Amino acid sequence: MIVAFIQRAVMQGIPLLFGSTGEILTEKSGNLNLGIPGIMYVGGISGVIGAFVYERSAGSALNPFLAVFIPLMCSILGSLLMGLIYCFLTVSLRANQNVTGLALTTFGVGIGNFFGGSLIKITGSDLPSINLTKTSGFFKTSLPFADNLGWFGKIFLSYSFLAYTAIILALVSSHFLNKTKRGLNLRSVGESPATADAAGINVNRYKYVSTCIGSIIAGLGGLYYIMDYADGVWSNNGFGDRGWLAVALVIFSIWKPNFSILGSILFGGLLIVHNYIPGLGVSTQEIFQMLPYVVTIVVLVFTSMRKKREHQPPASLGLSYFREER
Repeated sequence: MIVAFIQRAVMQGIPLLFGSTGEILTEKSGNLNLGIPGIMYVGGISGVIGAFVYERSAGSALNPFLAVFIPLMCSILGSLLMGLIYCFLTVSLRANQNVTGLALTTFGVGIGNFFGGSLIKITGSDLPSINLTKTSGFFKTSLPFADNLGWFGKIFLSYSFLAYTAIILALVSSHFLNKTKRGLNLRSVGESPATADAAGINVNRYKYVSTCIGSIIAGLGGLYYIMDYADGVWSNNGFGDRGWLAVALVIFSIWKPNFSILGSILFGGLLIVHNYIPGLGVSTQEIFQMLPYVVTIVVLVFTSMRKKREHQPPASLGLSYFREER
């Protein structure tokens, strides 16, 4: 039971890890993108559209490479478009970042539900869902020798390539932010864009690139949830509040992508722990599902009281940069 719990916790946490890693890269540039839930939604439905079109055109003769590549590229393009919309509004037009992010979340959820509902009507299914199990089977492929290694293989080696991609992206992002010159430039843009601009750093370029890359990474979280965790089944509003949990995970991990790895597993475990405790009523289960938010609030209070600069968000987070005021 313990092994099964850890496996489910990791699978629950991977979408949160994608979302938090993407949002950390975005926030390090000073952009507060509260549109992450909508971007994850668009990343998921874009992959679903690509998989749906390919499955219907190829029939039973699916090519494993194309079955993965097409939904993956559709998810990347959809998430990139959402990131570009956010950057155009907040960086180029200097719109309020909080309002823009919330509007992007509403827009993304609406786009997902619209296209999801349209695909459901095309299939003529009696159930309000789209079933892409063939494509999901290729995404869920794990290492063939994992089952032969007992509990070690089940806990560490039994996941799909997207799960390991999420961990690698978090580690690479941490190295980039802390050990490279461009990472230092990005952090300086988030701390003081005027100073960075005076030093010859192209502030708008860094904001655009980091936000768009962050959006792509977050969108992959939506694709993972549909194709791996949900076994290729799309249903409108099926994401729940995972996008907001990814934003909460950014605070919990104190803006450090490598900390998000363990934080995502913890959050994933808190989301499902009520399933492993017998005799809980519905109201008690709801209390357990609140735990990730409660833990985030505790961490936020604790880090605020300590007032360590490395545990605080970028100084210019959420503020538009006006070069003429430099």
